[in-house]
Amino acid sequence: QVQMAESGGGLVQAGGSLTLSCAASGSLFSMKAMGWYRQAPGKQREFVAVIYSGGTINYADSVKGRFTISRDNAKNAAYLQMNSLKPEDTAVYYCLGSYNGYDYWGQGTQVTVSS
Repeated sequence: QVQMAESGGGLVQAGGSLTLSCAASGSLFSMKAMGWYRQAPGKQREFVAVIYSGGTINYADSVKGRFTISRDNAKNAAYLQMNSLKPEDTAVYYCLGSYNGYDYWGQGTQVTVSS
């Protein structure tokens, strides 16, 4: 069974940095796409960033220039380097892995940015 597991969340001050990690387990093949979504209390889940196996990357406008997504295809892992964090970045961050038309989600990791 394919599972995604996020880690690296925590509490940081505004302007600080944090790196999230996501590892896919139980998959025989590398994910076609790996990405990050986030959901703040009372708000809808929103797209943050995605990186495809071929290297193509897309970011949400709200994080462009501050966040960097990367992946290690050999490890089937994805990372999200978050810089210049803002209080509005506070949310539960979810890792996404996509392969063969199926989406796999992690349980989420909490990121809290204090002002």
